[in-house]
Amino acid sequence: MSRRPRRAPARLDNVSLRDQLRLDRLPRRLMQMMVGLTGFGLSLALLLEAGLGGAPWDVLHAALAHHLGATVGLMSIAVSFVLLLAWIPLRERVGIGTIANAIWVGLSIDAGLALLPSFDSLPLQIVLMLLAVVLNGISGAVYIGAQLGAGARDGLMTGLSRVLERPVGPIRIVLEVIVLVTGWALGGPLGLGTVVYALALGPVIQATMPHVLIPIGEGTSRR
Repeated sequence: MSRRPRRAPARLDNVSLRDQLRLDRLPRRLMQMMVGLTGFGLSLALLLEAGLGGAPWDVLHAALAHHLGATVGLMSIAVSFVLLLAWIPLRERVGIGTIANAIWVGLSIDAGLALLPSFDSLPLQIVLMLLAVVLNGISGAVYIGAQLGAGARDGLMTGLSRVLERPVGPIRIVLEVIVLVTGWALGGPLGLGTVVYALALGPVIQATMPHVLIPIGEGTSRR
């Protein structure tokens, strides 16, 4: 019996804001993006409330929030817009999802922190930590799969990768180590959850992406 040929995996495209507004299935893309961003922010809040360490960037956000008397979500939004300034010399393209990510994830983090209780049972904390990481990876894939633009942090990494002509993996590691060390030095919540998040997020996104990616139709301008 002959085997059916495997379909080539759908690819992620980098589309300008103008072309995003003309994409096929735009209402579905917008809805999927917002569902993904909401889940992303709420799962980050769950990871913080589990009490075993936050996501790498949230170690910094939480430390800044503590020192400045602000909320974690507000610091996430502020850092996002500071990072977007770095996009200018890198000539990264701002998309619908870029702005939505910068604002909505922070609002969702604060909503989650306001609604979720703190937990002090270690077995429950571990379960919630793992659940938060899985939900965050799935939500990240759902948001990315809408193909409406990279978030501020991812765009910074891909922009530096292109300008420096280096693989994005090492650049991501260097940036997140700098962020982690800075957040930890300022008293941010570095812990087991931080390590699990850093190791497991990529595989979860990779496993989820084929099921949620909305391919871009032929005829759309790509960079």
